[in-house]
Amino acid sequence: MRDPYSVLGVKRSAGQEEIKAAWRSLAKAVHPDQNHDDPLATVRFTEAGRAYDLLRDPDKRSRYDRQQREAEMRRMEQMRRQQAERKARSEPPRAGNEDAEDMIARIFGVDSRNAQADAGAQPRPQPQQQQAQPNAAPAQDARKAADETDEAAATQVAAPGATLISAILRRIRGSRAKMDKAPDLVTDVSVSVEDILNKVRPTIETPEGQTIRIPIGAGTTEGQVIRLKEAGYRMEGLRRGDVVATVRITASRFRVDGFDLKIDLPITIENAVLGCETTIEGPLGPLPVTVPEWSGSDQAIRIPGEGLIMENGERGDLVAEIRLLLWDKPDARMIDLMRSQREGLYL
Repeated sequence: MRDPYSVLGVKRSAGQEEIKAAWRSLAKAVHPDQNHDDPLATVRFTEAGRAYDLLRDPDKRSRYDRQQREAEMRRMEQMRRQQAERKARSEPPRAGNEDAEDMIARIFGVDSRNAQADAGAQPRPQPQQQQAQPNAAPAQDARKAADETDEAAATQVAAPGATLISAILRRIRGSRAKMDKAPDLVTDVSVSVEDILNKVRPTIETPEGQTIRIPIGAGTTEGQVIRLKEAGYRMEGLRRGDVVATVRITASRFRVDGFDLKIDLPITIENAVLGCETTIEGPLGPLPVTVPEWSGSDQAIRIPGEGLIMENGERGDLVAEIRLLLWDKPDARMIDLMRSQREGLYL
């Protein structure tokens, strides 16, 4: 769903009264009864109700804010890793014997050979020159040594890309210990309520261009994490990572609460006082609803078995939340009636 703060037009530090006032103003402006010519009016009205439902609940609001902060931290970490990889690829090669670990150490400002010397480690052994035999040709020996040096330098000039990335990840994690598994591919998949009920499998694309279908079925709801073994990143010499997909349910006329679905049910004052029979559009078709007498705003009508499917095969409920709305224009008789009720007058 879109950012609920943006939907209601309030700041993240807004208080509950400010959020409530913003929702009332927005709901009145985008209500379908006042926007007959706008086919998206119902979607906007539902989106406003969903945003208000999230922000008016302190627990839901706190959980949403925490998830947004964690997602931002993950994005920053991914950007940092990408910058490190680009820097590793663009760093000019150093002549001589330099492996991937030494190259990454130099990029991160730490020279592994200097560190070893400071720690009292023995310097790397240099190839010993063989003592010339009496009948050996000095010129041939010199050419042979030069050829071997050039061959070793050519081998060490550029390490393979996968080896460099492995070294970067080990450096970021603060260890040169050998990794046995490539990183997981962490992503979000967006589905609608109808997609979940119809078991439509969304797809994602791996960095190698491979298309993977995410299994959606019983037990799927907002925020569920689906892990696909060894379907993520590939790296040389490492076991393939997993795909870790978090299910995100797209904004619609329904609001997801666990396996229950919530929907707004706008009614007028006379129907709220006298009760009525009406119909709402459920996830799989229209459903009859009985509004009892004297139903106030935010009162809920629960319809069992019309929500999302649980792991045991049962379904959650559809909860219709009553939204009490005034007419488009003032009604003189209703005003007189309300005045008589407030002031104790009887007509």
